[in-house]
Amino acid sequence: MSDPNDNNARSRRRRKRKSYALLILAAGMLAFGVAAGTLYYVLRPTTLRIAVGPAGSEDQKLIQLMAQTFAREGGSVRLAPITTEGTAQSIALFTAGKADLAVARGDLNLPANAEAVAILRKNVVVLWSAPGLPTKGKKQSTPRVKTLDALPGHRVGVIGRTEANVKLLRGILKESGIDPDKVAVSQFATNQTSEMARDPTIDAFMAVGPLKSKITVDAIAATAVARGEPKFLPIDVADAIAKKNPIYESEEIPGSIFNSSPARPEDKIDTVAVSHLIIAPKSLSETAVAAFARQLFTNRQQLAREMPTASQIEKPDTDKDAALPAHAGAAAYIDGNERTFLEKYTDYIWFAVLIVSGLGSAGAWLRHYWNKDEREQYIVHRDHLLELISRVRTAETPGELAEMQGAADGMLREALDCYDDGTIEDGDLSVIGLALEQFHHAVTDRRVVLGAGEAGMPRMRAS
Repeated sequence: MSDPNDNNARSRRRRKRKSYALLILAAGMLAFGVAAGTLYYVLRPTTLRIAVGPAGSEDQKLIQLMAQTFAREGGSVRLAPITTEGTAQSIALFTAGKADLAVARGDLNLPANAEAVAILRKNVVVLWSAPGLPTKGKKQSTPRVKTLDALPGHRVGVIGRTEANVKLLRGILKESGIDPDKVAVSQFATNQTSEMARDPTIDAFMAVGPLKSKITVDAIAATAVARGEPKFLPIDVADAIAKKNPIYESEEIPGSIFNSSPARPEDKIDTVAVSHLIIAPKSLSETAVAAFARQLFTNRQQLAREMPTASQIEKPDTDKDAALPAHAGAAAYIDGNERTFLEKYTDYIWFAVLIVSGLGSAGAWLRHYWNKDEREQYIVHRDHLLELISRVRTAETPGELAEMQGAADGMLREALDCYDDGTIEDGDLSVIGLALEQFHHAVTDRRVVLGAGEAGMPRMRAS
């Protein structure tokens, strides 16, 4: 019959082994969950809010196309466009931290922490005049204003409601030696070019936009229809303006860019350009900005196929002394210094290794703590087995030896169970084996002694 105490001990060990297995499973699931969560956090797409306006403008359409393209291509960076009433509101949202990126003109009052990510286009200043409106059915053959020096006392019609255009005009006049206060200005919306061309108080016109801007081309054509062939006014001080204020650049308007027959202009003319760009705060993640720049320039040709103005997108100046410095993330991509996955996440990887190592140490300690009772039981059995060896040598009957043999067998089963549970190591099991070997030798020797004694007792009676 089996010992009830022995059966209870085995039952307890099975329950403990099951609990320990469940604990290990739970710890494994927790570690897997942490690893999966960390991986998702690192690799999840980053969404950047970008302020652009007004609604329906070329800028807004281009940013919307970028957002759709990035989402379709499954890029690591996604765009969430915020449509504004114009550049001023876009910059206000950017300054307030309600937008991660913004589309703005370089000569506006940008926040101190603004840095360039990409140049969407270069806006050039186009100045022209035209003959006066017809009087009594007759058209004037020559414009009233033929050079910038002739502007004082006349009125300039400026396309666009932004004050930046007026400020730029006044800067050009001042650098040209002309008193800006002697030149009157009237501003017109982009959809009022026909009204501007027919305004009898206007003698010269100004547009700021891309070279092939439809607004500029339509405005020049409208003045030609209403007044006669336009006269383009070169800005001879463009180089001086660019040197004094690096936010501006000296550019040339090619001949026939606005019309080929008749040629408008007839020959190339000097002018001033200002960049229209995407800005980001200096504090924005370098990794996110680098990924955005990489996606933008990688997909530029694809964007240009759907929207030709995207072909004008350029990389910003990465020189440290640039008027508007490039964001560190964009500069890293442009200069080829973008960090690899391992370089970016080495700290995270080492942190994960430390966590796993710590979990392993904690698991080993927990396992040792969980099995300390079995370890103590093993020590008790080992000491008991050594005691049995001493008791064997004083056993008086074979029955006592058989009883001790049964106890030793039970201790062996206990030791093997402990070994299966991982409570004891190979060395501990070897100790038990050595003790059992000594025990069996002692039992064998004692049986010989007891057998000899039993054999001699009848002879003594016979004598």
